[in-house]
Amino acid sequence: MRNAVHTRGLFAAVGEEIRRRKVVEDGRGIWDVLAVKLDPGEFRPQLAPDVEVREFKLKWGNDYAMIANPRDLLHYKLEPGEMELLPLMDGTRTVKEIVVERFRESGDIELSAVADLVRQLQVGNFLTTRFQDTETAVRRAMVDVSAARLRAREFAKTQSIDWKDAHRLVEWFYRRLLRWFFIPWVVVVAAAAAVIGFAMFWSLYRSGRFSISGESAAAESLLLLAMSYFLTFMHELGHAVVLVHYKRRVKSAGFMLYFGSPAFFVESSDGLMLDRPERIVQSFAGPYTELIIAGAASAIAWAHPEWSISPVLYKFALLNYFVIFLNLVPLLELDGYWILSDFIQVPDLRPRSLQFIRYDVWHKLRRRERFTKQEVGLGLYAVLGVAFTILSLSWSVYFWQEVFGGLIEALWTGGPITRVLLVLLGLFVLGPLLRALITLGRSLYRKALGVVQAVRFRLQTKWRVEAAELIDALPVFEDLPEDILSDLAGRVQLRAFPAGKSVFRQGDRPDAFFVVRQGVLHVIEEDLDTGKERVLRTLGRGESFGELGLVDGAPRAATVRAVVDAELFEVGEATFDRLLSDTIHVPEFAKTFQQAAELRQIPSFAALGEDDIAEVLEHGDWVNVAPGETIILQGDEGDAFYAIRSGQVEVYKDGESSGSLGPGSHFGEVALLMDVPRTATVVATTPARLFRLDRDGFERAIAGAFRRGTLNPAASLGRTWQH
Repeated sequence: MRNAVHTRGLFAAVGEEIRRRKVVEDGRGIWDVLAVKLDPGEFRPQLAPDVEVREFKLKWGNDYAMIANPRDLLHYKLEPGEMELLPLMDGTRTVKEIVVERFRESGDIELSAVADLVRQLQVGNFLTTRFQDTETAVRRAMVDVSAARLRAREFAKTQSIDWKDAHRLVEWFYRRLLRWFFIPWVVVVAAAAAVIGFAMFWSLYRSGRFSISGESAAAESLLLLAMSYFLTFMHELGHAVVLVHYKRRVKSAGFMLYFGSPAFFVESSDGLMLDRPERIVQSFAGPYTELIIAGAASAIAWAHPEWSISPVLYKFALLNYFVIFLNLVPLLELDGYWILSDFIQVPDLRPRSLQFIRYDVWHKLRRRERFTKQEVGLGLYAVLGVAFTILSLSWSVYFWQEVFGGLIEALWTGGPITRVLLVLLGLFVLGPLLRALITLGRSLYRKALGVVQAVRFRLQTKWRVEAAELIDALPVFEDLPEDILSDLAGRVQLRAFPAGKSVFRQGDRPDAFFVVRQGVLHVIEEDLDTGKERVLRTLGRGESFGELGLVDGAPRAATVRAVVDAELFEVGEATFDRLLSDTIHVPEFAKTFQQAAELRQIPSFAALGEDDIAEVLEHGDWVNVAPGETIILQGDEGDAFYAIRSGQVEVYKDGESSGSLGPGSHFGEVALLMDVPRTATVVATTPARLFRLDRDGFERAIAGAFRRGTLNPAASLGRTWQH
């Protein structure tokens, strides 16, 4: 209660100050000043001076860029179109002005795309304006839990412990000793030693002097286990040292449970900023370190087979050659995978291949489409990857049983205390397996829950109410009578789409429209010849898509794909047709849909979302001009811009013709935001149909897009690179 009184007193004091100071700086009222300062469209984004940007050109055309925040070691992946926006973020342009400049170059009004990128960079602290996550700060302050308990909870959840200051230790190792291993002649000598060591191991294997069996003493098994953990540490150190050598930073290091085995790890996300050959070197550094150490162990066992430690060294070498083999086979998401993906220049090879097998291959088979060479490669890689994963797990079980069977037997027969120790060790080692089973169970539970929800949706009123509220909030449906809206909401279906699955594909026949209940989706333009994709916009809760396709009946102009698990309300074609068939009662609704469908045919507006289309329609008009009619006059005040639906116009500068414009072209865009006179005269040469958008309409659309912008999770998904 005391805090509540203080809060009321604070806001009362602020209100009194506002009432007292009717006018503030530059003669403007305080609300005018606040309106300008809080208008997202007036925000001037500026990249922080220490932000690093690297552009990567790939052989197959899927070019991308990486942007790094060195203070937080945060990395985002950007598409080529987003990369082109970064030079405009120099602090001299507002968000609205960036949209205009981008519009000049591409001809597309990319409202949500620009707004979303600016917001993403702001949240990630890539801009000079620091982002204050007050919600998270307040939530943490309200949780009265000690730091130790928080760390324990984090370990139970992630089964890993991070050490944020690992870079200093790696630098110490590099400066004191390991930098010598980057001298060319030292690299050659070390590689030769590794090859000779493997030859010695093979000689021992052929001689049959040593064997891998389950009769080892418990002490020997524990020693072998400790040596294996040491090798894992050296493996990770190898990755980290390469980062330091190439002047990058180690974000963190630590301990984790990985596929049933305690292990060390190094987070090498900063390696994403390296050139392709350097990334390959960094990925190979871990197995290379293991090859040298395993070779040294083999050499000692070969030179002194009578030593008591030699059998352990032989087993140590055998296990590690097996691990190196698994590491370098590119069918598991280990070092060999990263080497292959960088070598063939397909950075998202594994997720793309799995997505292709799960969803796209069946789509192409149903439509009897021809498979490209790239798609055949993706399918083959996915099948081999799944098969090799199963095979490698069976191999791993065999080696664990053969090498550590003696330890397990000794603990089991050693009495109650050692049996308890064995159980604890089993839980410790099998923790990730149990976690994987729990994750699988949750996945199956979600699928079952989706089916149950679909049934409940047909039976319970509250689901229909939620659907009705979301549909009613869409601008294109605002003129619908309540009875028609209720009828529409009662006929919707609830659909679930896992991450990576397409709702529909470019070229499909429209059969429904959708409203996002939860999740994030991408609208993607596909080049079917080259396989390139361009993200047109990002959709979040409450946004709709696909309705205009039902109006004009044209094939889908883009693919819509779930970025994360999503739930959608689906309105089928029959329900939609029934709604439109009675448009005599809702003429404005039908008119809005027809105008929106026509507006979408103009390239300048093709990338706009349905909400933005509605905003543009509200503040724009279709105009018809006759041949010889002057549309804009050089020197006049600029107050709108025009997009050509049909017809031809001629552009004159200082009385001289500078070219003609046809359907799909535009002119007058500078007048949207910049108070400058017209720089040219435009005259219709044929009958023309134009869309005229005034300045106020554009400002409303861009401000709404910035506030509504859905953070694109694909920018940061998969950006944590651990070894």
